[in-house]
Amino acid sequence: MKKTFLSAALAFASMAGFAQIVNTVNDPVEWVNPLMGTESKPSLSNGNTYPAIGMPWGMNLWTPQTGPNGDGWGYTYDADKIRGFKQTHQPSPWMNDYGMFSIMPVTGKTKFTQDDRQSWFSHKAEVSKPYYYSVYLADADVTTELTPTERAAQFRFTFPKSDSSFIVVDAFDKGSYIKVIPEEKKIVGYSTKYTYGPLPNFKNYFVIYFDKPFTVSNTWSGKELTGKLELQADQTGAIVGFKTSQGERVNVKTATSFISFEQAELNLKKEIAGDNFDATAAKAKAEWNKKLGALKIEGGTVDQVRTFYSCLYRTLFFPNKMYELDTNNKPVHWSPHNGQILPGRRFSGTGFWDTFRALYPFLNLVYPSINKEMQEGLVNDYKESGWLPEWSSPGLAQCMIGNNSASVVADAYIKGQRGYDINTLYEALIHGANNEGPNSSVGRFGVKYYNDLGYVPYDVNISENAARTLEYAYDDFTIYQLGKALGKPRAEIEVYAKRSMNYKNIFDKGTGLMRGKNKDGSFQSPFNPFKWGDAFTEGNSWHYSWSVFHDVQGLIDLMGGDQKFVSKLDSVFSMPPTYDESYYGGVIHEIREMQIAGMGQYAHGNQPIQHMIYLYNYAGAPWKAQYWIRQTMNKLYKATPDGYCGDEDNGQTSAWYIFSALGFYPVTPATDQYVVGTPFFKKATIQLENGKQIVINAANNSASNVYINSMSYNGKPYTKNWLSHSDMQKGAVLNFSMSATPNKQRGVTKAEVPYSFSNEVK
Repeated sequence: MKKTFLSAALAFASMAGFAQIVNTVNDPVEWVNPLMGTESKPSLSNGNTYPAIGMPWGMNLWTPQTGPNGDGWGYTYDADKIRGFKQTHQPSPWMNDYGMFSIMPVTGKTKFTQDDRQSWFSHKAEVSKPYYYSVYLADADVTTELTPTERAAQFRFTFPKSDSSFIVVDAFDKGSYIKVIPEEKKIVGYSTKYTYGPLPNFKNYFVIYFDKPFTVSNTWSGKELTGKLELQADQTGAIVGFKTSQGERVNVKTATSFISFEQAELNLKKEIAGDNFDATAAKAKAEWNKKLGALKIEGGTVDQVRTFYSCLYRTLFFPNKMYELDTNNKPVHWSPHNGQILPGRRFSGTGFWDTFRALYPFLNLVYPSINKEMQEGLVNDYKESGWLPEWSSPGLAQCMIGNNSASVVADAYIKGQRGYDINTLYEALIHGANNEGPNSSVGRFGVKYYNDLGYVPYDVNISENAARTLEYAYDDFTIYQLGKALGKPRAEIEVYAKRSMNYKNIFDKGTGLMRGKNKDGSFQSPFNPFKWGDAFTEGNSWHYSWSVFHDVQGLIDLMGGDQKFVSKLDSVFSMPPTYDESYYGGVIHEIREMQIAGMGQYAHGNQPIQHMIYLYNYAGAPWKAQYWIRQTMNKLYKATPDGYCGDEDNGQTSAWYIFSALGFYPVTPATDQYVVGTPFFKKATIQLENGKQIVINAANNSASNVYINSMSYNGKPYTKNWLSHSDMQKGAVLNFSMSATPNKQRGVTKAEVPYSFSNEVK
């Protein structure tokens, strides 16, 4: 009896394991978990995400709000109460929000303050999809559903039998306006709240329509009902009420505009028109499936497929559209730079320090048409402000370092983007590279030192100086690349080629690492390579010493050749997670995430080191890259609330995963090359916008078969460690034969390594 039972159990387990392999994904949006990364807090980020209910690159997102008004952590998975359903434009908790307002149902009493109206909820009664969100609010006994368009949304509230059912609108503080218009079953208002400014003439106008007449109409401010139908104050809100029968649905339509109430009405008419809730949800689902369906994967486990599409979802939000379509369907936008309403497109909500690395290259590969629009938006940023943003939220936010708009602009053009004013953007790059901006995050802070000395000194009160030097050097390379592609005079662009070698000026041969250097040419002392911050940005010397994206061969030469370079790469993983947090006066979350990951000094949870694993390909040890890529994907990503290993950061950390799952990565944006890694699935198909396909086959891929034994490209043997973007745009079939043991003969010669600038100029 026991023997029979055991055999049956083993057979069932075997069948269950077999059933976990997914060979076809027909409905990719249903594999997405928007709650991935939401179990986060300031001291430890597992993504620092919120369930973003919206459209790809839409102007507005919606999220249930568990945190208090103004808290960057608007939704956290461990919370048990919801305060409202907030329209948000927030790119990250660290940047916080702007132009937000919220909608919340209540019953029983006229509860309108955020503490009084909040309700208990459970994840067991929560449904979260990119195009649809539903939750049961226990205290109100109301189920709330919402579904989005790019600039509008529909709500559906299912109320209990009650004489006192209400919906509360909160326009937040820092100056807001609200008006209830009972005869039209309508509320209008605006929010002026923002985090980074100044923002001249900033208002997020909203219009809200109900399908049920009001029996109660009021406005409120602070903790008091006003008895008025119209109110302008520091904080304003409205509450409308009605009698409901058991299970009665109240439908609400809302749209917003940064331009005017009239434009908000137009956005509502264009995007929702006569559609009911289900029709809007169906359209949103179809659009998500269209965008997510550009990538088809086969032969992964259920968890792997969920993780892949959840990461892909995160790459499709930021930067978000901040333009609207006028009565003639022409794009028009409010400018955060001068407060004017101007023609053309604009985007906001991304930090180039994060996203130049993989997010923008990913758009150039799979979704180039949206990045063309984004480049048009950058033209307008420059025309309206005199600068390109480095962190747009929504204007020229002072946050992070670098001049990485150069990479974003250059990579788009070099990857084939056309049809926008590239010459104005080139002018913007030259201007930004040679001037300090209106704040330390725009242009180049410390540019005079950098141009005169070849580095930003440690001892001149410019923080993160070594990191700035390394990023400016790479940015100079991208300007040179773009200038060359545009046919600019050699005399004009040669200076950027020369400056791109400035990374060598802060390399300390004694330690074999990058190090802060004083104005007099001496290295900063004492030097602790495990010290976070100070000369570096959210990392230490062991993280930033690899930030020579454009000239890995030059870095290999500085470090003493291939063998020593590979050994130094190895040591990143073999060292203990030692750290010195003294610069910050405490352990920042990025440090903690490195410490607990179990991968030594490898800090994948933050951006500076994310490309490092791929550098093995430049030094004759590609199989080591293959091993560590698979380790990182398996250990540090999962479609769960704690599923990231640090801040997701506007799609960058997700884009690393998507590229790595496909089997290649853009180590050097602003070149034509991707560096080969190791494919994650048995088959992946990229549907390019030009109608061609890239098909990646790895039929014998498995958890143990992580190494590339051999590879063919369009049927011919292929031994190089890189792939050409322009060639793959013509269509490509990549066939990988995978193995459980490394092939140490493949991809090991200098003829097979990826691009380095040193090899070009020798």
